[in-house]
Amino acid sequence: MRINIITLGCSKNTVDSEVLAAKWKEKGHEVVFENNKKSDIVVINTCSFIHDAKEESIDEIFIHIGRKQKGEVKKVYVIGCLAQRYKDELVEILPEIDGFFSFSELHKLLEEKSFDLLKSVNRMVSTPKHYAYLKISEGCDRECSFCAIPLIRGKQVSKPIEMIVQEAEMLAQQGAKELLLIAQDLTYYGIDIYQHRTLAKLMRKLADLKGMEWIRLHYAYPMGFPYDILEVMNEYSVFCRYLDIPLQHISDVVLKSMKRGSNKQQVYKFLETVRKTVPEIALRTTLISGYPAETRHEHRELLEFVKEMRFERLGVFAYSPEEGTAAYTLGDTVKEKEKNHRVKEIMELQETISWQHNQEKIGKVLRVLIDRKEAQFYVGRTEFDSPDVDNLVYVNVDKNLNTGEFYPVLIKEAESYDLYGSVL
Repeated sequence: MRINIITLGCSKNTVDSEVLAAKWKEKGHEVVFENNKKSDIVVINTCSFIHDAKEESIDEIFIHIGRKQKGEVKKVYVIGCLAQRYKDELVEILPEIDGFFSFSELHKLLEEKSFDLLKSVNRMVSTPKHYAYLKISEGCDRECSFCAIPLIRGKQVSKPIEMIVQEAEMLAQQGAKELLLIAQDLTYYGIDIYQHRTLAKLMRKLADLKGMEWIRLHYAYPMGFPYDILEVMNEYSVFCRYLDIPLQHISDVVLKSMKRGSNKQQVYKFLETVRKTVPEIALRTTLISGYPAETRHEHRELLEFVKEMRFERLGVFAYSPEEGTAAYTLGDTVKEKEKNHRVKEIMELQETISWQHNQEKIGKVLRVLIDRKEAQFYVGRTEFDSPDVDNLVYVNVDKNLNTGEFYPVLIKEAESYDLYGSVL
């Protein structure tokens, strides 16, 4: 059969789709990603993290229901977080779908006796072959009031170091030069199976991977942060001077209501320590705007925090009330128009900060990994930029460059989120 996998949401979903693809390929099926040509089966791997993600998932489902009705697709199956959380409701309102499968039911879709996404090592990579995501754990033990992930994905389950190293070696053999370590909370890795935080040990095991040039860390919870990972970043040049830390807010009032386990003073001290320990590190953070406990006062406090900390990379979500979370009982007190206004204010400030950061790079030579070619430019990234979410470097096509290779690029121009230069 020809199976087309559509992946929505986060990079953890990407890995799940790649694991499933490998299983189907082993069974002799043809597997493609995001392909609109005729196929026997379409599998939609959905997201339900926030309201917009749910809408995107539902829209995608209707697109393929329409394709099925036209005869372009024989069967449509839905998996992922939306199927996990709302299966009963979806079965009732979408009878056109041939099957909804929760995480514990994926073995039925694969026609196997049992199956565990996290225990699978083989992958059919859907990203460009020179980079790959590496999921080191599943679920989360945190109790953040706004987040439904523990309700959907369950408690923290770490993947053993040996399996992670085996998977990383396989990815390297397939051509990956950049690994992006992902989890709901990287810093909690190992507590469930080794009884202590083990991320630094894992990093040391991965540091000597043959052919690996970059390893970057995504989604590090700030409180209880294992500072030994910063020492490993300094010790091994393979680790990008880059850290993704979703801080969510800075107001003590909001942080307490969010159940983040920290206060403003602790967050400032933490960020100061990180920047002091790893010079020139690029910090990416994510914020939530319009949370129920956030008044205009707390919003201004957040703006001042962004202005003061000058994050190299930053994104903002408008708060979305999620059933079953502690914050859901607080209601949705900030009007949508006001939420959007606050998001816009933060992002306009960040655009200025990002522009200033980028102006400082003019005249410097940066090591750039080429991802693709677009018209008159090659498009690449520095070690301070993760795929799909961060800045890009546009390189003149005055020389023939190879996708997936590194080049020294002299930066000649800079915009808010893009750099322009030429290979030396």
